[in-house]
Amino acid sequence: MNGSIRIGNLFGIPFFVHPTWFFILGLVTLSYSSQLGLVLGLIIALMLFASVLAHELGHSFAAIRQGIEVKSITLFLFGGLANLAEESKTPAGAFWVAIAGPLVSFLLFGLFTIIGVSAGISGPLAQILGLLAYTNLALGIFNLIPGLPLDGGNVLKALVWKITGNPFTGVIFAGRFGQVFGLLGISFGLAIVSGLLGSGFAGGWWYALIGWFLLQNAGRAVQYARLQDQLTNLKAEEAINPNSPIVLESISLRKFANDYVIGKDVWRKFLVIDEQGRLVGEMAVDDMRSVATDLWPFTPVSELTKPVDRTKVVTANESLLDVAKLIEQTNVTELPVVQADGVLVGLLEKEAIAKLLESKLQKR
Repeated sequence: MNGSIRIGNLFGIPFFVHPTWFFILGLVTLSYSSQLGLVLGLIIALMLFASVLAHELGHSFAAIRQGIEVKSITLFLFGGLANLAEESKTPAGAFWVAIAGPLVSFLLFGLFTIIGVSAGISGPLAQILGLLAYTNLALGIFNLIPGLPLDGGNVLKALVWKITGNPFTGVIFAGRFGQVFGLLGISFGLAIVSGLLGSGFAGGWWYALIGWFLLQNAGRAVQYARLQDQLTNLKAEEAINPNSPIVLESISLRKFANDYVIGKDVWRKFLVIDEQGRLVGEMAVDDMRSVATDLWPFTPVSELTKPVDRTKVVTANESLLDVAKLIEQTNVTELPVVQADGVLVGLLEKEAIAKLLESKLQKR
């Protein structure tokens, strides 16, 4: 999350706290300090957040077992967030990542309850154990609400994915539930604030704030899933630039300059093909300066051709969703597109994906 402060690493996972976390830390500390003192109030607040952290570690370890990188864990105003590098590849994998957090919370609830009952502890320590048990139970139950972005929403997403075979349908379905629960939270909170449902001004605004959080994030999830679903059904060849910078390797630099450079909107690089149309490499226009102009008529383009990174070449029938992911991962703005036999189709630019998607959505 933007503006988050890195605290360190937990089991090799970067750990951050958002500035909003300090506000909640202070609020929780003060709420318990009147009964137990400032120091114990702070300890309770930190242990409560440690429970949230354990919850997120549950998600993280489930993801790591599937070979998914956990980029970071962040604590913020509404709890915690484990940032995964990618989604699970199967509905079952997505289910276990989603359910792992609540399972950890329920496990901690049982652990604190057993310690509190069996150890015969009394006084402030008994209060702390009881509070930690209750908090973990509440954390587990709340997160199982079946709507995104909560864990229950991700469980629902996995179930719908399993039934329909489409992960994006799962996200849209669970996202709609998240929007419903968000609206309910806002309505419930405002009803409390207005006095229609008892009293509790501060609590009412808190319910409304949580509802707004659910509504906004569920809406984003639905919108993002729709875009991903559209991109899955579009192919790389559909976004090709019809005026792609392509040149034969056999022509001379003089002909290249006359036909492609002088008086033209010059591309910085050209894709180079052989006589069969297969991609053989790329040539930077600026590299022509390394050859004396009087030698241009006798120097073929192939002399300045450099190999193309094959990990940054996509096939014509590859989905635009995979292409968009590759562009993001490799931090490039354009990719060559080839047929299965290596014949060059053209150049695909990052902006063309957005334009094609926009045109498809307008036709619906």
